[in-house]
Amino acid sequence: MKKLYRSETNKVFSGMIGGLGEYVEVDPTVFRLVWIVITVFTGLLPGIVAYLIAALIVPRRPHAA
Repeated sequence: MKKLYRSETNKVFSGMIGGLGEYVEVDPTVFRLVWIVITVFTGLLPGIVAYLIAALIVPRRPHAA
């Protein structure tokens, strides 16, 4: 079963979009560009707030013991 985690290796800020890219097996650059376009066209604040909420909700990948 796949789970969504923030990326530890492919991150710019919190690894949220990198983790999303790893989850759906798509280059995270695509998601970053889409996120920028949506954020700009919705007036910045909704996109930034959505990113921050997602970064708080989605957990980091647990380290292997």
